[in-house]
Amino acid sequence: MANTQQMANAIRALAMDAVQQANSGHPGAPMGMADMAVALWSRHLQHNPVNPHWADRDRFILSNGHGSMLIYALLHLTGYDLPMTELKNFRQLHSKTAGHPEVGITPGVETTTGPLGQGVTNAVGFALAEKLLASEFNRKGHEIVNHHTYVFMGDGCLMEGISHEAAALAGAWKLNKLVALYDDNGISIDGQVAPWFIDNTAQRFEAYGWNVVGPVDGHDVGAVDAAIAHAKQSATKPTLIICKTSIGKGSPNRQDTAKAHGEPLGGEEIGLTRAALGWSHTPFEIPADVYGDWDAKAAGAKTEAAWNKKFAAYAKAYPELAAEFTRRMAGDLPKNFAQVAVNTVVDTIAKGETVASRKASQMALEAFTASLPEMLGGSADLTGSNLTNTKSTPALRFDDQGNVVKNEYGVGGRHINYGVREFGMAAIMNGIALHGGFIPYAGTFLTFSDYSRNAIRMAALMKQRVI
Repeated sequence: MANTQQMANAIRALAMDAVQQANSGHPGAPMGMADMAVALWSRHLQHNPVNPHWADRDRFILSNGHGSMLIYALLHLTGYDLPMTELKNFRQLHSKTAGHPEVGITPGVETTTGPLGQGVTNAVGFALAEKLLASEFNRKGHEIVNHHTYVFMGDGCLMEGISHEAAALAGAWKLNKLVALYDDNGISIDGQVAPWFIDNTAQRFEAYGWNVVGPVDGHDVGAVDAAIAHAKQSATKPTLIICKTSIGKGSPNRQDTAKAHGEPLGGEEIGLTRAALGWSHTPFEIPADVYGDWDAKAAGAKTEAAWNKKFAAYAKAYPELAAEFTRRMAGDLPKNFAQVAVNTVVDTIAKGETVASRKASQMALEAFTASLPEMLGGSADLTGSNLTNTKSTPALRFDDQGNVVKNEYGVGGRHINYGVREFGMAAIMNGIALHGGFIPYAGTFLTFSDYSRNAIRMAALMKQRVI
């Protein structure tokens, strides 16, 4: 049987050692969330370290991205292509272990996080994409899209206003496959958060239409495991699991203090922490039995193989749908799209009309959305002004059971009413694009786009197809 305490302590040791070697970073959050990570990654997460891009994997997002050594340790220990040399190069130029997780740089990282609140908002986009793909492609007896989106987040994510925008939409959209684990340690860089953060988080999320579990002891692997199992049973609601933790868990003099947040523990304190944890190994040394407890390669290969068998049966029963799903998840455009695009431009010019730029945009969107079923539109309460809707993109709606409402032809809506939530809209689009299967676009007025600026900047950094 796996030694969960040693598994968690391996994360703590790697976090301490990497931050100390870099002389920069955030050891406290990974040390505090280590037991939460053991519960999720060893008992629930559906993934294959050998194939980080497997289509039906669960998505894991570290919204409090400053705690990046948590995900780097997890990726290394479970068998991703992230060797110990990369952990030793934490925060160094050209390494795969940047100060904050970066998609496209580190195998297994789903999105770039760092600006607090955007990760959990990306997660809403991931969960929405999963729900819409499942509605479009799944058939009775053939559930080829069936995965969860898990996100770790901290006090800072909840203080940022974007988390309100995202959580409200997640509840309205009934994203039951979204599970957020809140690292409730009560500490930020300036110290105890109580003087400036007095929200009743549980009631806040209940008001959004979420399930709320806890508080649970975030250092009790069994309790967190049970909470996640409960969350996965939800039929119509996303779930928030409140995990009470101690930042810098195990550090005799830094635990539960701001000193554990954003600076190395120091050699002396690391020695004391190793003794307190009963971790006698040298820096960056992981015992073979701990590696064995963490290794997810065999289990991941088995899980993916089972899905491949399921997809083969689906392809035999529904060959056209299978081909379309494969195309969209690969990010390929239809074979005739280039000609459609050219014809659209030619036809528009030939009409010689003088129209407003927003109307010209809609004319192009009419042609593109008709040819690209993966185009998913939206507006922040300005649809009639931005003209982001088209004949091919009726409004997206959900029934009381959380199902996508479909028309008489069995087609669901593809235009999202985000409400007055420009920042949330842009960050959710980033998550949709990163998930795969969709090309999101949206519109707002130029002055309101400033509300989206941080998410737009992140989209540019991640080089996603967000129009």
